[in-house]
Amino acid sequence: MKLSVLDQAPVTKGNTAEQALKNAEELAKLADELGYTRMWMAEHHGTDALASSAPEITTAHLAAKTNRIRLGTGGVMMMHYSPLKLAEVFKTLSAFAPGRIDFGVGRAPGGDHFSMYAMAEGRQPMLNNMYEKLETALQYINDEVPIEELYSRTMATPSKVVLPEAWLLGSSGNSALKAGQMGVGYSFAQFFNGELSKEILDTYKVNFEPSDFMEEPEINVSYMVTVAETEEEAEFEAGPQDISRLKLMKGQITQNITPEEAQEYPLTEMDRMRIQEARKLHLVGAAKDVAQTIQDEQEKYGFDEAMIVSIPHSQDKRLDVYRLLARELL
Repeated sequence: MKLSVLDQAPVTKGNTAEQALKNAEELAKLADELGYTRMWMAEHHGTDALASSAPEITTAHLAAKTNRIRLGTGGVMMMHYSPLKLAEVFKTLSAFAPGRIDFGVGRAPGGDHFSMYAMAEGRQPMLNNMYEKLETALQYINDEVPIEELYSRTMATPSKVVLPEAWLLGSSGNSALKAGQMGVGYSFAQFFNGELSKEILDTYKVNFEPSDFMEEPEINVSYMVTVAETEEEAEFEAGPQDISRLKLMKGQITQNITPEEAQEYPLTEMDRMRIQEARKLHLVGAAKDVAQTIQDEQEKYGFDEAMIVSIPHSQDKRLDVYRLLARELL
């Protein structure tokens, strides 16, 4: 199985955003050594709990610090940028690291409505043209002239560079059909809502049309994972994420507390029920057991690659998650 990394540059309690970005670099180097296929940086705005607000910049830095692993965005949020800018950024990245760059895009804002409007300089964001915007960006990246008049009188530079791989992110299945028709990879965020189905992935596969960006259909599925040598240790390390998810349900995005603080956190019976329900979005346990779960889901649903996001409070524990999964799955 292909195994990859999704990173949000988490800023855990007691740490800094600067350290979170250095942690991303350390993780990229480890993933490169261990044989992970790719590492993507997410895009988030309006929170001090995550430092990944400019994933394309982090991607450039990580590409310069690694040797083999593919780097990219998972994803850059299309609504905030023009197709021309998207194309020029990723053509530049690909010129620096040919054959190692992924152009991964999403349709969400990556933040609350305050951030969304600030990114749009107070204008009404355009929410209903995402697929058209992606099509235009892909044409630009491929040195084609877009049909739309606004974009047909200029070009995206640098030109004649190695094409990045192109991927469309989704979490509900709505984008599976479009990803297939456009000939790009499909990335399903299982840790968003836990609603992966074979029907969604089959829709993508059946409707896939080869393109200059991808000859065959490719699917990766992103999982939130906390593993350790034992289930007990994994449960201890997963506590902060349980509390963070609970707060997110209440509209709060906060820094992960320590595992010790999580153990002492006051919970109502309803809170405990919500945490247990949220565990369908978070795989926790001994590494061999969680690895088996991922393998079973790959066989059931038919995807090509598992992408792992993991945010224990300690960077050492986070790196251990990726080491343990590599041992079991690579």
